[in-house]
Amino acid sequence: MTKSFPLSRGLAAAGLAAALTLSAAVALAAVSKGDYAGKTQDEITKSLEAQGYTVRKVETEDGYLEAYALRDGERYEIYVDSQTGKVVKIEADD
Repeated sequence: MTKSFPLSRGLAAAGLAAALTLSAAVALAAVSKGDYAGKTQDEITKSLEAQGYTVRKVETEDGYLEAYALRDGERYEIYVDSQTGKVVKIEADD
């Protein structure tokens, strides 16, 4: 005869749900200065979309790749160094 521990199962399920929620929040964290975003327009688009952005376009401007993107109703201009692939500047666009 096997004993059942419903409280233990409930705690395990709650822990699993919390871990999944946390991992989803981390996956959708906003891009920050110094983060790697990619060295090409396609890489940058994929990287930003994986973080919850909608990328409108990516173009070369002033020696940087500049992504125009939306997230949570806000518009952003995200500047990426094409040599390193790192974000060098983020501007909220009013």
